[in-house]
Amino acid sequence: MQRLNPLTLGEHDAEDASILFEDPDHPGDERMLRNVTVPTLTPYLPAAGTATGTGVVVAPGGALHLLAVDNEGAHVAQLLTDHGIAAFVLHYRLAPTPAEDAQFAAFAQRRFGDREFLAETSRARRAAAAADGAAALRTVREHAEQWGVDPGRTGLLGFSAGAYVALATTFDAPTAERPSFLAPVYPAWWDEVALPQPVPPAFLAWASDDGLGDVIIGSCLRLYDAWRSAGVPVEAHAYAGGGHGFGVRAQGTPSDAWFATFLDWLAASGF
Repeated sequence: MQRLNPLTLGEHDAEDASILFEDPDHPGDERMLRNVTVPTLTPYLPAAGTATGTGVVVAPGGALHLLAVDNEGAHVAQLLTDHGIAAFVLHYRLAPTPAEDAQFAAFAQRRFGDREFLAETSRARRAAAAADGAAALRTVREHAEQWGVDPGRTGLLGFSAGAYVALATTFDAPTAERPSFLAPVYPAWWDEVALPQPVPPAFLAWASDDGLGDVIIGSCLRLYDAWRSAGVPVEAHAYAGGGHGFGVRAQGTPSDAWFATFLDWLAASGF
């Protein structure tokens, strides 16, 4: 695997205010990022001679206030490159949080359980989410020859809020800047599902015991039904256990199987 330096997406006047810290629930091996004000894309390329030509932009989750940059970002990218798939981790712009750790902890405790707050944040961030997702896909396609990627096999894989970014990009971006395929994993989509034309094939995965309940499960079912009703290829997996935010972390739960299933879906779908 070859990891390239992050590329800034677009032009931004301010310096990035990102704060990197350990995930308190998984100290030592997983990190989080907050206060991203300048979006970046980090390419991870497969070893020479192993590339399949497929490219996947990976959007970590974190309630649009955080990014799970390892479990839903770098670790996913490494697994993809192990299978010859070029990966591009997107650090999209986030809603601001207090800079001081103690103030941030109080903010998170008070706000992250407030579903109406999360819904309002998502709607307020929708335009920026779509812009950053579109910029990531545009950048990959502009460098397709250099990075060994087929522009027609360039998709978006997002987790939770990162899945929201992937969906907003699919629904709102110009046609040429939409993904060739879409993989929302435990997405939260708060509004009506208005499919664009053309509609890319989709892969959905979630756990039936997701702690966010209908926020996630209801979103997944509505998305699946919209794709199915439109006659567009869609595959959905509701795993009996795994909770929310499983990413590629091995937990000994049914959700551990999702990544292998995703690879199978890519192959069966011609990607």
